[in-house]
Amino acid sequence: MPYVNIKITKEGATAEQKAELISGVTQLLRDVLNKNPATTVVVIDEVETDNWGIGGETVTVLRQQAALKQQDQ
Repeated sequence: MPYVNIKITKEGATAEQKAELISGVTQLLRDVLNKNPATTVVVIDEVETDNWGIGGETVTVLRQQAALKQQDQ
C-alpha cells in the first residue's frame, strides 16, 4: 500500500488543485509501479509559512523580503 505525503504552504492550493494532485499521484504510482489505486493513500499537509523554514528563515520572512525587492525594482 503506497503512502504519499505532500506538504505545501497553507495558501498554496485550491480544493480543485488538491484533488488533481491526489488523482495525478495515484495515477503515476499505477503507471510507474503498477500499484493498485484502491490501496494508494495520498495525504496533503498544509503548513503555515511561519512553520516552514528555508536557509534559516521562515517562508513568511522570505516572501516579505522578495516583495520588498520587487517594490525596489
